Amino acid sequence: MEQELDNIIPECRNGNRKAQAQLYKMFYGFAMTIAMRYATDEHEAADILGHAFVKMFRSIHAFDANKGNFHGWVKKIIINESLDQIKLRSRFVSLEIDAVEEPFVNNSIIEKTDAAAILQLVRQLPPATHAVFVLYAIDGYTHKEISTQLNISEGTSKWHLSEARKILQKKLTTINI
Repeated sequence: MEQELDNIIPECRNGNRKAQAQLYKMFYGFAMTIAMRYATDEHEAADILGHAFVKMFRSIHAFDANKGNFHGWVKKIIINESLDQIKLRSRFVSLEIDAVEEPFVNNSIIEKTDAAAILQLVRQLPPATHAVFVLYAIDGYTHKEISTQLNISEGTSKWHLSEARKILQKKLTTINI
């Protein structure tokens, strides 16, 4: 795939529509998986992808293979576009919180629940809480990185993560009773 990308990327830089279509098909599944983590449904994920691919093709000249891999670059664009969509549909309120109590998570309940059901519960979280949870728990961002991305304090990020865990724990407990 890397060798194929080495041929496609320069063609995309030249505005070759066939190369762009080929790159879109190559990365659609990967990109949709990321977008679905942040979107409330498939329609919103498709909107995110549309905007993200346009941004990707407009800025593909800026991609430097010597400074990172293409998958990471695409992932960053998808996540940033997802966060832009979340910011449009929600208000982030910054809270000054230093310590947040970690809720108890019963792993046996999680083990009995399939990933699709858990992802559906994550999508039901309030938008800001949803964004922080996915950034932290799924995509591996730190609270410092999240606070920069979302323009909130680290304490607010920690609060949203704690809130997400509490809500998900409660929903998981009711599902598996």
